[in-house]
Order: sequence, then structure tokens, then C-alpha cells
Amino acid sequence: MPKRILQGVVVSDKSSKTIVVKVERRYSHKLLQKTIRQSKKYKAHDEKNQFKIGDRVTIRESAPFSKSKCWVVLS
Repeated sequence: MPKRILQGVVVSDKSSKTIVVKVERRYSHKLLQKTIRQSKKYKAHDEKNQFKIGDRVTIRESAPFSKSKCWVVLS
């Protein structure tokens, strides 16, 4: 099964080797035809601590690193 790849913005880099990425998706409401923005936060593994708040990153699904971290940063 292919691994999911998402793009988002780094909202936190306080933890060691971990960043929090906010991924936003947009979709149209079926009845109202209004564009809805929905966001979700993912914890991703950043081995070299090179990404800072505000950076746009790509993350990929991986084997779990911890209880809540199962994504790794690609770029």
C-alpha cells in the first residue's frame, strides 16, 4: 500500500527531533456550495532539527516513532 504524502506548515519545533505540521484541506460543502477550510496537526520526525516555525514542508507516512508520531519529513 502506498504511503500518504502531505504538505503543510510547521507550527511548532519545541520538541527535540519532532515538529508539528498543520495540514489544511479545502472542500466544497455539498448543500451550500461554500468552500470549507479544515486543518489537522501531525507530529513528524525531523532528525537534524533543521525546520523552523513557518517553513513549508512535505511529510510522508512511516512506521511509528512513538505513540503519536508516525510521519517523517521529506523536505
